[in-house]
Amino acid sequence: MNMRLLSRGEWIAMAGGLILGISVFLPWYGHEGPNGSLADKAGGNYTVSAFDTHPVLRWLLLLAAIAPFILAWIIVREHELSWPRGQVTSVTAIAAIGLILYQGVISRPGEPSSAISLEWGWFLALLGAVLMLVGSVIRQSETEIKRKPPGTL
Repeated sequence: MNMRLLSRGEWIAMAGGLILGISVFLPWYGHEGPNGSLADKAGGNYTVSAFDTHPVLRWLLLLAAIAPFILAWIIVREHELSWPRGQVTSVTAIAAIGLILYQGVISRPGEPSSAISLEWGWFLALLGAVLMLVGSVIRQSETEIKRKPPGTL
């Protein structure tokens, strides 16, 4: 295992994965006022995390947060891949960004959704996913793509 093989891209992606993983447990949504409900709570002033609110999304985001660490493991162990290093991590990061934006902007949980505000944990999750994407794209740009001759699979 050679830790010196990790480049700036992996460190950025791992920082983003760590931020994303932690942000799942931080406040994502807030509710103020006597009307409305969020995560089986009605009325009052409170915040809830993504882990409390989304039963499936929480696991998807935690799995996405692991992707940069798997990439770092592959690089440190010097495994050969048939695709450019960082490509799977960037696809995972794009999916995480899409899920986070969908849950925060389009399909905000709670009733009425206009009474639910986004809290700092949601923004931190978005930052973490974007850092994962940036780090994995940096890694992809450092990896040479092996070209095959025409007509071969």
